[in-house]
Amino acid sequence: MAIEAVIWDFGGVFTTSPFEAFRRYETEKGLPRDFIRTVNATDPDVNAWARFERAEIDAAAFDGLFLEEATRLGHAVRGGEVLPLLYGDLRPRVMDALKACKARFKVGCITNNVPTGHGPGMAQSAEKGRAVGEIMALFDAVIESSKAGVRKPDPRIYQMMCERLDVAPEACVYLDDLGINCKPAAALGMTAIKVSTEDQLLADLAEATGLAF
Repeated sequence: MAIEAVIWDFGGVFTTSPFEAFRRYETEKGLPRDFIRTVNATDPDVNAWARFERAEIDAAAFDGLFLEEATRLGHAVRGGEVLPLLYGDLRPRVMDALKACKARFKVGCITNNVPTGHGPGMAQSAEKGRAVGEIMALFDAVIESSKAGVRKPDPRIYQMMCERLDVAPEACVYLDDLGINCKPAAALGMTAIKVSTEDQLLADLAEATGLAF
């Protein structure tokens, strides 16, 4: 089936990965490597992170619940210290690729986010929030987990996007920096691209769409 839509994750795709900021924090605090990701991966459907991304709790509750979870795993880290690490630097070449895709295909964004910071990208300043807003305005549809009440990798959120764009999953390319979020997209029939680097993203997207970036 011919490609009709390109669906994008936001953090780690349009921005540098928050995992880089996690690792810097862990190094500064003397924590084990990937400790924050370990906390987030423990009881992943019901932990503080999952509940915050579905907007079932607020930032104050997340701060305390994350601290409890981290402490059980051996290190006292407050959720409030993790939130500023979520927003990365924007990638201009990926923004240009989005514009090229928009000229040819329908484009959508599915982002797991939390109700903090400025805008859907959780920017830490109003200026960065406006820059993210300019990107979001390019999409034909945007689904934020904190507003939809459902988060990746729940297959429903991908189906919701297909309905909004009026496309079949088999006609979609999907990009995400997490393999766990690519798996359900692929299972639905989408061409899933796991994003590791900016160059790899652009090369794989060019191959999937036939466009040049």
